Amino acid sequence: MTTLYERRTAPALVPARRRSPAGPVLAVLWAGAAAVLALWWSDTGSVVGAAGWLTGAGRIAGLLSGYACAVLVGLMARVPVFERGIGSDRVARWHAMAGRYTICLLLAHVVLILAGYAAQDRRSLVDETLSVVLDYPEMLKATAGTVILLAVGVTSARAVRRRTGYEFWYYVHLLTYAAVFLAFGHQLALGDDFNGHPVATAAWYALYLGVAGLVLWFRVLVPVRLNLRHRLRVESVHREAPGVYSVVVRGQRLDELGARAGQFFRWRFLGAGLARTSTPYSLSAPPRPDLMRITVKALGEHSARVALLRPGTRVWAEGPYGAMTADRRTAPKSLLIGAGVGITPLRALFETLPGEVTLLYRAHSAEDLALGAELEAIAQWRGARVLYALNGPQGQRPDLSAASLRAAVPDLAGHDVYICGPHGFARGVYEALHAAGVPDRRIHHESFEL
Repeated sequence: MTTLYERRTAPALVPARRRSPAGPVLAVLWAGAAAVLALWWSDTGSVVGAAGWLTGAGRIAGLLSGYACAVLVGLMARVPVFERGIGSDRVARWHAMAGRYTICLLLAHVVLILAGYAAQDRRSLVDETLSVVLDYPEMLKATAGTVILLAVGVTSARAVRRRTGYEFWYYVHLLTYAAVFLAFGHQLALGDDFNGHPVATAAWYALYLGVAGLVLWFRVLVPVRLNLRHRLRVESVHREAPGVYSVVVRGQRLDELGARAGQFFRWRFLGAGLARTSTPYSLSAPPRPDLMRITVKALGEHSARVALLRPGTRVWAEGPYGAMTADRRTAPKSLLIGAGVGITPLRALFETLPGEVTLLYRAHSAEDLALGAELEAIAQWRGARVLYALNGPQGQRPDLSAASLRAAVPDLAGHDVYICGPHGFARGVYEALHAAGVPDRRIHHESFEL
């Protein structure tokens, strides 16, 4: 075991569990949608005829789509209260859901408005579409923005993402900013709910400028300040298991980052062909004032190149992110269940979580137990248990059923359980824990399949 991160004192107590801000944030987001509907209602008189109904429905869809665009971008801003308080994976799911809402509302807006205008002008849908796109102010830019948003939506579909590289998806996704910028002028120029309504216009500007400010601050200025201040470089690279490597990163005053065991950073290594992509990797040991460590498994071309990093390579990092920390504790006993490279944040938590802690490590074979020596050493000095779930001699998968978990961990329902691993594994373990009587509030999981 490397002694670089060895700890010789008992872990300190942590603050009481903090309440997640997820509920209040969702309430604010839905209240905003209600305010948008109220804006349409207050500015709409009687609706008459098919053309009026189509146009009115199109206006509602357009207003909600414009609001959803702002929410979509705001959820991409990596605001700490979201990323650390709610959890990056949950925010990512909200972002994906907001994206689907945005695309559906946008399509509804386009179809309904054009159909309503065509009925009102007694023209064909094709003629009306050409007239609107070519003659109305800001419509060429809005059309370009619509096409970009649709392209982003298509490339974000699960079936498409499986067939494209992460870098392609990432850079296409960044075009969301351009699409929103192109469409913004159209909203104010042609929106009947804004023309002659300075208060509504000011509120819409405030919404979009506020979101733009969040993106500029947390996606640009905060990372620039972090990296200029802390000057991160690769200290060393160590092989932990077949295809698994630990990277130790050195920097200045790293304690000022406020990083916690269980959290992750987005790392961009400026060498070994890794500079184009920022990838989330968890801390695999508690951070020190001058060192941080991650452990990476070669699952693709990008992660495989981590082994080629050389000492002195510059590192660009963003974070810390993630809510799978000791703050989620509700009980004096904890069970950590990890599989594969999912062991990395749990290894850091295993060292620092107070109270009685048990770690269950799922791997194919003993050879695949990355960080195993460290886990054994930590268990010895803190009086904790490490359990292994390995395949049998003929490749039989270990039993991780509710009955098996209850037999291995007495008073399982009284434990907080932290899960980290592949999605299918985590889902199976969650269902087994639920069947074993562990309440949802005590099952903590954060996915990195974003």
